[in-house]
This record gives sequence, structure tokens and C-alpha cells, in this order.
Amino acid sequence: MPIVSIDSATSRLSLSLPTELFRQLDVMVEERGLHNRSQMMAELIRHELARYGVRERPDDMVAGTMTLIYRADSGEVRHAIALTQVEYLTEVISSQHVFLEDDQSLEVLFVQGPVRRLNALCDALRSVRGMQQLRLVTTTALLPPLHAHGHSSQMETTE
Repeated sequence: MPIVSIDSATSRLSLSLPTELFRQLDVMVEERGLHNRSQMMAELIRHELARYGVRERPDDMVAGTMTLIYRADSGEVRHAIALTQVEYLTEVISSQHVFLEDDQSLEVLFVQGPVRRLNALCDALRSVRGMQQLRLVTTTALLPPLHAHGHSSQMETTE
């Protein structure tokens, strides 16, 4: 596959696909309201590169979400999840919880850290009795530093 550089920010890639796969790609592009196939291909490639990094480079830093679905029959499940999150306090940035029907809960954790630690967090949460589904979705883009430890805020005034 030849790669032709268009400018410093974009390169062109020629790709051959089976006719049916090409047709399905066009349907997906249209259904998602994208302007062209290149946008769809870039999204798919970014997604796969993030998945690849999670499998192949366990020490890389990544950000993402963990989506949990669990039975909330008793407070024990939520308590066990909270205790697990405390063990991974530096990786769990934030969480959002909603109750679903039939005593189920949906919780989304916003996470950042080394792949190895996020995978360990997933394993720890999967072991919680009542956990039904868990999925980690990552990206290589990271959160900007929120605070420089030990430095004063720019909002502070000096006299």
C-alpha cells in the first residue's frame, strides 16, 4: 500500500477492499453522517491502535472509561466497588452512577494511568460478586495536568 504525503499533517493511503466490505463501509459513513470515508477509517484506526496499545504496551499511560453494569440488590456491591476504587485512587479520576430497572446499576469511571494498573483495576472490579458487565475503552490522549503539586494557584493574590 503506497503512502503519499499530502502535507506535514496528512498522508494519503490507497486501500483495496472486497466489494461487500466497501459497501458496508459506505453505509456506515452515511449512517453516521460523516463527510467521507477517510473520517471513518481514521476513527476505526484510532480505536484499533488504542486497543493494540492496551494489549501490547502495558506500561503506557492511557486515559479512558470503564463501564460497569451490576446488580445493586444490596449496598454490599456498591460498597465493594467503592473500596476497590479507593485502592486505585490515582487511576480513578471520576465516576458517574445511575440506577437502572430491575435493581441494576450503571456506573462509568473516568480513568487514567498505566495500562497494567487499569487492567488490574478491571480484574479487581470483575471479581466483585454481582458484577455483570465491565468494559474498558482507552485512548492515548491524556488529561492535562490539573495541579502542580506544591505550587500555589494562579488565582491566589499576593499582597
